[in-house]
Amino acid sequence: MFASVLAGLLVAGCTQGYAQPQAAGDQPAIAGGKIAEPPRPTDVKLASGDPRQSGGVIAAGGADAVYNYGPSVMLDHGQTRMWWCSQYGGAGPAGDDILYAQAQSIDGPFTGPGGGIPAAVFSGAPGQFDGMHTCDPSVLRVGSTYYLYYTGAAGDHALGNAIGLATSPDGVHWTRAAGGRPILGPSHDVHRANVYGAGQPSVVYLDGWFYLMFTDTTGRAAGWNGAGQFLLRSRDPAFGSGVQALDVGGFVPAVSTSAPRARSIVDGFSADLMWVGALAAFVVAHETDGGTTLTFWTADFTEHPFQPVVIPGPWKEGPGLVRRADGHAPLSSADPCDRVPFDVVRATTLGGAGAPTDLRHFGLDLLGSQACGNPGRVAATFDGVTMPSPERTMDLVRAGRRVRIDRRSVASVLAGELLEKAPPAVAVLPVAARLRPGAEAAQAPGGGIGLLLDDRRLWRVPDAGIVAANGSAAHAVTTEQWNAYPRGSLLG
Repeated sequence: MFASVLAGLLVAGCTQGYAQPQAAGDQPAIAGGKIAEPPRPTDVKLASGDPRQSGGVIAAGGADAVYNYGPSVMLDHGQTRMWWCSQYGGAGPAGDDILYAQAQSIDGPFTGPGGGIPAAVFSGAPGQFDGMHTCDPSVLRVGSTYYLYYTGAAGDHALGNAIGLATSPDGVHWTRAAGGRPILGPSHDVHRANVYGAGQPSVVYLDGWFYLMFTDTTGRAAGWNGAGQFLLRSRDPAFGSGVQALDVGGFVPAVSTSAPRARSIVDGFSADLMWVGALAAFVVAHETDGGTTLTFWTADFTEHPFQPVVIPGPWKEGPGLVRRADGHAPLSSADPCDRVPFDVVRATTLGGAGAPTDLRHFGLDLLGSQACGNPGRVAATFDGVTMPSPERTMDLVRAGRRVRIDRRSVASVLAGELLEKAPPAVAVLPVAARLRPGAEAAQAPGGGIGLLLDDRRLWRVPDAGIVAANGSAAHAVTTEQWNAYPRGSLLG
């Protein structure tokens, strides 16, 4: 097994840590909408309810996949999709593979893309930094593109881990990005006995930024045993430009993704990150003695808005939060204005310490979120959500406004979540513009692309696939023309 923790030393890809939140800095506010919200108290205790867990194993690989761990779980177009780390002898070089399966609900049954056992969809590339092991997936969909962030290693014996990136049109067939090179490696700020390096990524897409949380046992702000979670952000999914690092004074420009690690937000290994619009907060899920601890941070990572919550139950390896395609928390189907569901999948063992690990589901709801208490809260809660409008079109909530979209297929690609009925609270948000089929589109020299809605503003979209899905054709414009367009918000 590639991932194991022995005597406090993380050899690769494993989870064992305890919550010690650190001091924080500040950054520009990104709280989901443009509508101002009154100051809110911090360190609030939320009630919990509806504790739940699966009756048994929900997913595992085939007979030769002895260990199953490190899941990334996505609610996407009506399916629950899951990628995780395991091993198939015939999938690629000896080592860890990334497996994939899907189901109609979080409790399964999970099957491969065409039915049957889960499929190995990503394996090592001999001769490259990830030649032997690919593990710890974190998967996002932004627009029509899926992004897979993963830990890669060339071998078993302290060769050092790094983080790679692959992209896909469907979440199953992957192509390595960045020329097959790692997008992030160890910082080597300090020397520790734990030589794991950098890995175990978790990525969230928020307000046009990719937030990348990860382990780096060589970072100076890590604990004595290498435990710590660091955070970078960039508008470039490959983190090749415009990288900022969370420092003791907030986000600061970083010369590279291997710049010194000055601040850790959780003392632990293999954690998962999620943005919770209903709480206007980030949450970090990490394993502690009693189960999975949820540690909350304000949008600027300056304070803890809520007290930690524990999802109880056994665990052997780190948690995967059940998230929307953009890495945000899904809405409660029972009461999105007051209840927030938190579900995790984690590796457990039904036998002794050396027994195989399989994947099980645990969860609970937090109550009293007051997510529809004022227009600012409504904007944050439903940001990125699409729903039917009164005009037989779809409404997409972005930056505190609704955008009316004629094609349901386009709205669902732009959205992180789709509702079949519009909650009454959303009516407080104004309708900003309408996207009609075949609307004019423009592409900047640097590759940016946007659609002109009926307000004659340019609304940016993540990729050209959305333009094509709308029946539009982008025409090239000069930098001056691009900059001269009145701007709407980012659509996806």
